[in-house]
Amino acid sequence: MQPKYNEMPRYEAKTLDWFLPKNMKRTLNGLTLTLLASLSFSVVAAPIALPNPPSLSAKGYVLLDYHSGEVIAEHNPHTQLKPASLTKLMTSYTAGQELNRGNISKTDSVTISREAWARNFHDSSKMFIEVGTNVQFSDLLRGLIVQSGNDASVAIAEHVAGSQGAFVDLMNNWARRLELNNTYFANPHGLDDPNQSTTPYDMAKLGQALIRDVPTLFPLYSETSFTYNNITQHNRNALLRDKSMNVDGMKTGYTKGAGYSLVSTATQGDMRLISVVMGTSSANTRTSESKSLLNYGFRFFETIKPHEANAEVTATRIWMGQDNHLSVGVEEDVFMSVRRGAGNNIQAVVDLPNELKAPVYQGETIGTLNYMGSDNQVIKSVPLVALHNVEPGSFFKRLFDRIRIWLGWA
Repeated sequence: MQPKYNEMPRYEAKTLDWFLPKNMKRTLNGLTLTLLASLSFSVVAAPIALPNPPSLSAKGYVLLDYHSGEVIAEHNPHTQLKPASLTKLMTSYTAGQELNRGNISKTDSVTISREAWARNFHDSSKMFIEVGTNVQFSDLLRGLIVQSGNDASVAIAEHVAGSQGAFVDLMNNWARRLELNNTYFANPHGLDDPNQSTTPYDMAKLGQALIRDVPTLFPLYSETSFTYNNITQHNRNALLRDKSMNVDGMKTGYTKGAGYSLVSTATQGDMRLISVVMGTSSANTRTSESKSLLNYGFRFFETIKPHEANAEVTATRIWMGQDNHLSVGVEEDVFMSVRRGAGNNIQAVVDLPNELKAPVYQGETIGTLNYMGSDNQVIKSVPLVALHNVEPGSFFKRLFDRIRIWLGWA
C-alpha cells in the first residue's frame, strides 16, 4: 500500500520566514531549514495492537522484508550456525554472477570429474551424475537447486573456477561484498566442516541478494521436481506445494550437525518476505515454523513505498544560479516495513540548508528526508539529492542574490 501525500507548495521554503523581522531572518542564515514535505496524516494516531512473533522451535530465525531490507521478527539472528545445504544459495549466487558477466553459459557442456562423481556422496543428496560424462550447465544448476545435489555443487565449482578451492574463494569474496559478516564457507555443498558457519540474518541477506542480483536463476527455486539420468527427484521445500501461500523459493538444508533448516520466500500483493529458520528437529518442523513466521509477517505488516526514485519530493530556493528553484528527490525507491495500517500516520520531513547556492549538480546529496512515526521518532532517513543541474548565474544575478542574502531576504 502506498500512503497518500499532500503536495507541498513550491514556494514553501521561502514563505516559512517571510513575515519574520529582518534581524531575526539573519539569524536563520547558515542554519538548517526543516519543513514538512509530502505527508499522510491522521490528526490523532490510534494505537495499533501488535502481537509478539510466534515462538518457534528453532536455534535461530529471521523474517526479512525483501523490499525494505528491514527485519520484522528475529531470534538469535547473529548466532553462528552450520548452514548445511543452505550453502548452495551462495553456490548458485556465485555461479549466477559469472553468468551475468558472460564468463560461463547455461549451454556449456561440463565434463564430470572424479571429484564430482555421485558415488562420492553416497550418504547425502545428489543429482546422480557419472564420472566422464558431459552434462549441460543448465542441468547442473537444476541438480543443485531443485535436487540439492552435492555432486552438482562440485561440478559447478570446478567449471566456474577450475577447482573447488578457487570457487570457495569466490564464494567468500561475495560474502564479504554482500556484508555477510558472520559467514564463512569451506566448501560449495554445505556438508559439515568445522570452519563453515553462517547466521539466520546473513542467510536472509543472501536470499535477498539472490532474488535481486541473479533474477535469471531465481525461478529455478520454485521448480518442484527435476529428472536426470531417468531419476525424478522432488524439491524438498514442502511450502512450494502449499496452496494456502504463494511461496516461490528457496532452499532446504540438513546435516546431523546443523539440524533441519529452511530459507523460504513468499509474496502477498506487492509484499515479499524472506524467512530463515535454522536448526529445527525435523523436516516437518522447519516447514510449519517457516509458515507460521511468514503468516505472521503478512498478517500484521505491510510494505509501503512513500517516494519513488527521481520523483520530486519538494522544490527549494537556490541562490546564485541560473534557476531560482531546485527540485529534490531520492535516488532510489524508498520502501518501509510498517505495522499494517500504520502507514497513514507517517510524516515525511525534509531537512535542507537554508541558503543553498549554485552550482549544484544532478545526483548531489543536499539534504535528508526523515520519516517520522506517530511518536515523532525518526523511523527511517534517506539522502535527498538534486534532480537536475543548476549552473552558476550571471555576474549580475549572483550580485543581486548576494545583496538579498545580506539584507536578510534569503
